[in-house]
Amino acid sequence: MTDTPDTENTAQDFRPEARSPRGFADKRARDLRAERAILEAVSAVYERYGFEALDTGAFEYADALGKFLPDSDRPNEGVFALQDDADQGKEGQWMALRYDLTAPLARFAAQNWETLPKPFRRYAFGPVWRNEKPGPGRFRQFIQCDADTVGSARPEADAEIIAMAVEGLEAAGLPRGAAVLKINNRKLLNGLLTAAGADSAGQKLAVLRAVDKLDRLGVDGVRLLLGEGRLDESGDFTKGAGLKGKAIDSVLDFVQAGAGGRSATLDNIAKVVAGSAEGDEGLLELSRIDAALTSLGIADDQAFIDPSIVRGLEYYTGAVFEAELLLSTTDEKGNKVSFGSIGGGGRYDDLVARFTGTVTPATGFSFGVSRLAAALRAAGREPGGAARGPVVVITFDQAHMPEYFSVVGQLRAAGIPAEVYLGTSGMKPQMKYADRRNAPAVVMLGGDEIAAGTVTIKDLDAGRMAAEGLADNAAWKAERPGQQTVARDQLVSVVRKIIEG
Repeated sequence: MTDTPDTENTAQDFRPEARSPRGFADKRARDLRAERAILEAVSAVYERYGFEALDTGAFEYADALGKFLPDSDRPNEGVFALQDDADQGKEGQWMALRYDLTAPLARFAAQNWETLPKPFRRYAFGPVWRNEKPGPGRFRQFIQCDADTVGSARPEADAEIIAMAVEGLEAAGLPRGAAVLKINNRKLLNGLLTAAGADSAGQKLAVLRAVDKLDRLGVDGVRLLLGEGRLDESGDFTKGAGLKGKAIDSVLDFVQAGAGGRSATLDNIAKVVAGSAEGDEGLLELSRIDAALTSLGIADDQAFIDPSIVRGLEYYTGAVFEAELLLSTTDEKGNKVSFGSIGGGGRYDDLVARFTGTVTPATGFSFGVSRLAAALRAAGREPGGAARGPVVVITFDQAHMPEYFSVVGQLRAAGIPAEVYLGTSGMKPQMKYADRRNAPAVVMLGGDEIAAGTVTIKDLDAGRMAAEGLADNAAWKAERPGQQTVARDQLVSVVRKIIEG
């Protein structure tokens, strides 16, 4: 007789490892509260500018996602994709989680163009997903916030987006001077390169990539990349753009033209790009953006023109802008860490045309919400304020549960977060629980309080302040006793005073 395997015990013995998928973060109340506070503040600014809220689905058909279009060999390249159900014998279409919020906007605008107000001004926020290798500060899922205008070719539409970004970041809690919007126009450099004889798209792209490395490599390093190429410290050789002497000098003069305020920078740029039709067009657009920003009260220290800014090498068609944080922090080893770019945008007049075949002007700005929350903390500003837990009602006796819930109901009805402790611990662990929840106070009802119609309130905030040496004088203690017993009808007013204190 053979033994039969104990399948029930075998199943019970298998325990999966509790682990988070790489690139996906768990968020507790502090992070969620911070993100909510940022989005509420920024949304209020965007709506004040006349932008309406829009939310699109998490999935889009993969061919709507532009450069991340999957093919038969790589259906998940850059995105998380799945195949739709087959219909009547036909192969199902590929759908993918949205990579950003701009491609869904382009699809929505093309699909609903006849019924939309034009220009169409919308803002959106929500999670986006990227099938890329995760790393420090790089996640596969994160929250973005976008604002875009579709249907206006006026440079003033770019200016409004820039001004709105400036106000939005400050409303979210960044102090003035902690961030700046840097502005450029792709037409300027395109015109300069055409005049210098760099006609091929590949050569122009190589120049843009070289310019994009100015902060990291400096002028000398970029000069090499604009010419024959550069040998780096590891011995690897990067082929250059192939420009010659005067053309290289013109490009370097251009990217270093940002001096003084917006007006002075425009004058410097004009000296370099004068005579190029496309360059003159870009210069005029920047001049109109500058005039509009000045009228909107956006100063040079909030938004300035920086010819070295190169974003979206194959994406943007005119004005480009980047929000740079001027804050820094230190890592665990004491090394200085700069936040750098927190968001950006620009003019993308070709995106809607992918669906309609008709050029539709558009401009927008996007920022990462979690990254902004981290920057605010580095600046000593907790988005949404310090974490506050609920008032905790201590439980002593199961028989008195109706009284405990009567008290907690009274507090909740007054708009005060409160909970009855529903664990099984005694008095001291319950107090420790309340402290870990960062509760402002605990409420205690023993038999004597219930019989007398009173409650005892312990002010935990006062205890924390005293422990930190912030409130040790007699007058303060008399004004704010650490514990007091009051009539039940005074419960709400006393607790509210503690919270607001």
